[in-house]
Amino acid sequence: MNESPNWILLVLTLPTENATARMRFWRALKAKGCAVLRDGVYLLPSRDEHERALQELAAAIVESGGVAHLLRAPSSDAQQDAEFRALFDRGDDYAAFVRSLSEARKTLSGQSSTELARLVRRLRKDFDAIRAIDYFPSDAVTRAEVAWQDFVSLVDTVLSPGEPHAADRPIPLLARGDYQGRTWATRRRLWVDRVASAWLIRRFIDPGARFVWLESPAACPAQALGFDFDGAAFTHVGERVTFEVLAASFALEADPALKRLGDIVHSLDVGGPAALEAAGFEAILAGARERAGDDDRLLADMSQVLDSLYAHFASGAPSEKDKRI
Repeated sequence: MNESPNWILLVLTLPTENATARMRFWRALKAKGCAVLRDGVYLLPSRDEHERALQELAAAIVESGGVAHLLRAPSSDAQQDAEFRALFDRGDDYAAFVRSLSEARKTLSGQSSTELARLVRRLRKDFDAIRAIDYFPSDAVTRAEVAWQDFVSLVDTVLSPGEPHAADRPIPLLARGDYQGRTWATRRRLWVDRVASAWLIRRFIDPGARFVWLESPAACPAQALGFDFDGAAFTHVGERVTFEVLAASFALEADPALKRLGDIVHSLDVGGPAALEAAGFEAILAGARERAGDDDRLLADMSQVLDSLYAHFASGAPSEKDKRI
């Protein structure tokens, strides 16, 4: 017999006269990923955060006129443990999510930047919700992750065709004095990395920079400094996006505010841990691109946003990571 109390059981009777409260509690149980053993008996793996959450829920049920008891118990044997674990299988949820990605693919070409950004945020929220209650991950999450990354890459292609491939080369340290009053060129219809890189160039590297927005990288003028496309002077290197490569090239990496801006650009451009401000920045950029008549106007509008974010970060405002420590 397994001696460890590896399960938490919530035994409850919901209030019969308060339909609103019953619905709220049912939704809370579902959101926490509770398995149903039978009517009124719910199960979660024994973890401190689960016990705290169920204690709060039990207290709310009692306060509303119901009955709730919280118990901790081990599995009686390996077979029962496997049966309980099977109750938490999220394979069907992941399969439904992958089907929703397939349906969403059919709609991409007809949507605006704002609509695409909203779609990606909604689907990412759905995916994160499943993963949050996937207490015993299986191969299903790996398949869903691959489908999700493929979908995000497709959206990026729609939003920003011609995304560069990461180069494998050193990043030399350059003197800003050698890069003044230059012409810089990148792909038109600016998106996250390009608009942030253009702001970085004009704000910290070459205040007199002139920009050319290219229909195709092949049209880049010979005298221009290209950025954020394959073969450009400044583009993705290794795991760094163009914004980060520019910061490294011109000794700007020590600036903590630029580092936090780089985290936003990186997470939105190639993925990874999402910075707290990333979704808001993406939404503002999508809206600004819909409103702006051209890339010069878009850069001007987004430069104000980036100036404000930089000032906020430079003031010492804590990051979400700092708040958790």
